[in-house]
Amino acid sequence: MSTSTTIHTLLRAEGFSCPSCVSKIEKRVGRLKGVEKVEVHFASARIEVDHDPDVTSVDDIVAAIAKAGYTARPSAF
Repeated sequence: MSTSTTIHTLLRAEGFSCPSCVSKIEKRVGRLKGVEKVEVHFASARIEVDHDPDVTSVDDIVAAIAKAGYTARPSAF
């Protein structure tokens, strides 16, 4: 029996300067274990991630985005 639970996390990013930022973040976050889906919205600077919180925490995602060169934090909307 699997106990895996996927949650949807929304983050707001800072420092987007061009659309190529989107693919850099999607690649970096998409490599994390437990991440099923990553969508980066350039115009609104939103990052949506579907992930298993037992495998990859929100802090792990924020750290991966920081390694790509951007600042992000959890957002309620």
